[in-house]
Amino acid sequence: MSTSDAVAGPDGGLRCPWGLSTEDYVAYHDDEWGRPVHGDDALYERLCLEAFQSGLSWITILRRREGFRTAFADFKIASVAEFTDEDRERLLVDPGIIRNRAKIDATLANARVLADWSEGELDALIWSFAPDAAARKAPRKLSDVPAITDESTALSKALKKRGIRFVGPTTAYALMQACGLVNDHLADCVAREAAG
Repeated sequence: MSTSDAVAGPDGGLRCPWGLSTEDYVAYHDDEWGRPVHGDDALYERLCLEAFQSGLSWITILRRREGFRTAFADFKIASVAEFTDEDRERLLVDPGIIRNRAKIDATLANARVLADWSEGELDALIWSFAPDAAARKAPRKLSDVPAITDESTALSKALKKRGIRFVGPTTAYALMQACGLVNDHLADCVAREAAG
């Protein structure tokens, strides 16, 4: 059996190493990452934040999450879909978020697309790509965790086909990890069982 990359935290419990790299990560790792997320607005938020994270460290996004929520009307799809050009200009100078024009434009465009979907449609589509958990071995080392999978590639293609922007296979897999479609907590991690 290979050794594990899990690291003991201040409480003695073993965790994924990244979950102990900063104080901000501990609560996110223990209480959020890998836990099932449902609801169109909640998944839209995660989709947007994963897109903003592209090319950056997740800690950068996590530390600005409240700023993003304020700037984007708590990621309520119906509200963001009604944002105007003035809102866009406001976002481009908002210091509480990442002021990337392409990512802001994608966030607004995606809300407009999703506003025309039926309630629960985004949730159902994303979760339809969740792989069989029983068929996946728990990772023991960080190197056991992929950056993309067949499912994330298929999810990315399905979302793009429906008009969703800024969601490549890597972003789709990060979404799947964060929202509990896959459980990539290391086998010895204290948060693995809670994530399901």
